[in-house]
Amino acid sequence: MNLINLTFLSAIVKDDLTILWITIAGFLVFFMHAGFTLLESGMTQSKNAVNIAMKNLMAISLGSIVYWIIGYSLMYGDTANGFFRWGEFFSGADAYDLFFQSMFAATCATIVSGAVAGRTKYSVFGIMALVITGIIYPIAGGWEWNGDGWLNNTDIVPVEFIDLAGSSIVHAVGGWAALVGAYMVGPRIGKFVDGKVMAVPGHNKTLATLGVFALWFGWFGFNGGSQLAWGGDDTVAATTIVLYTNLAASAGAIGALFTTWIYYGKPDIVQTLNGALAGLVSITAGAANMTAIGSFFAGLIGGIIVVFAIEFIEKKLKIDDAIGASAVHGVVGVWGTIVIGLWGVSGSDPIGLFNGAGADQLISQIIGALSYSVWAAALAFIFFSILDKTIGLRVSKNEEEEGLDIAEHGISAYSGKRNR
Repeated sequence: MNLINLTFLSAIVKDDLTILWITIAGFLVFFMHAGFTLLESGMTQSKNAVNIAMKNLMAISLGSIVYWIIGYSLMYGDTANGFFRWGEFFSGADAYDLFFQSMFAATCATIVSGAVAGRTKYSVFGIMALVITGIIYPIAGGWEWNGDGWLNNTDIVPVEFIDLAGSSIVHAVGGWAALVGAYMVGPRIGKFVDGKVMAVPGHNKTLATLGVFALWFGWFGFNGGSQLAWGGDDTVAATTIVLYTNLAASAGAIGALFTTWIYYGKPDIVQTLNGALAGLVSITAGAANMTAIGSFFAGLIGGIIVVFAIEFIEKKLKIDDAIGASAVHGVVGVWGTIVIGLWGVSGSDPIGLFNGAGADQLISQIIGALSYSVWAAALAFIFFSILDKTIGLRVSKNEEEEGLDIAEHGISAYSGKRNR
C-alpha cells in the first residue's frame, strides 16, 4: 500500500471517528434532559413533579421536531447580511450533525422550565418551547456558528467573537428568556409576604443532586462534542476540553460551597449545586480558549457570582425564579462569555486583556454577550406578552395550591397527600 492510499485511508477513518464522536456527544447531551428533570423536580414542590417531567418531555420532543422543520435552516441556511438565514423546510443536513444540533436547541428551551415552575400553564411552556427552538435560539446561533455570521465580521466587531458551545448562544439566551418569563408570570403564592422573601423549599435535594451529576456528565459531550472532530490533534483538543470542563465545574462547586459557608454560616447544598452548574456554564464558551488555570478560575468565580446573582434577583428584583435558572444560565452565561476576553488564549497565544493581548477580544465578547442577552429578553417579552393577552400565563390560585400535577395532568407523582 503506497503513501497516497494510506493518507486517503487515514482521512476516511478520521471522518468516521468524527461522526462517531459527535453522535456519542449527542447521546450525552440528550441525557442532560434527564438531569434537568431530576434537578427541577427536586428543587421544587412534590405536587409539581409530574408537571416538571412533562415539560422536559415536551422540550426534547417538540424541540427536536421544530428544529428539524425550521430551526436548522434559520441557523445554518444562506444569508445576505449575517443576521438572518434560511435554507429549506425539513432540513436534509447530515444526520449526525442535525441530531447533535437538535439536542442543543432543546436544552435552550428546557432552561426556561425550572424558572417558571409551579404556577405556569403547561400550554404556555409548550408554545414557548416551540418559539425558542424554532425562532429565538436558531436565529441567534447563526450569528456566531457560521463563518459569515455578523459576530465573525471584523468590519462590525474588532475580532471574531468566540463561543465554543454556547455560554451565550444556549445558556444566556435560555437564562434571560427564563428571567423574563419568571417576571411576567409572577411569583408563586407565598413567595413574597409583606416585602419579605419566604422560602419555598424543594422537596428532594437528593434528586436535585443526582440531576446535577447527570448534567455534569452530559456536559462532557456538550463541550467536548463541540470540537466537531476526532482524530490526531482534534482528539487532543476534545479531551482537553473535557478536562477543562471538569476543572471548571469542580471549581464552581467549591466556590459556591465556601461562599455560602462564609455568607450563611453553613455550606448550602442548593447553592453548591448551582455553583457546579455555574462552573460548567462559565467554561462552555471558552473551553477551547483557556489554560487549565484559566479554566479553574473561570469556574471558581462563576460559582461565587451565582450565589450573589440568585440573592439579587430574588431579594432586590423580587423575581421568583424557582430554581435559580436565570442566574446560573443568564448571568453566568455572560460571565463565561466575557472571561475569554480577560485571560483567554488561542493555542499558545494570549488573546485576553489580563495576559497582555489588549482589549479587542474583550470588546467583541461584550458585544456578543449583550447582543444575545438583549435578543433573548426582547423576544421572550414579546411572546410572553402575546400569550398573556390571549390564553393567560398562569393557572388559577386554586390550581396552583392544589398542585399542577393534579390540575394540569390529573395524576400525582407520589401516593397520599403531599404538598411540600
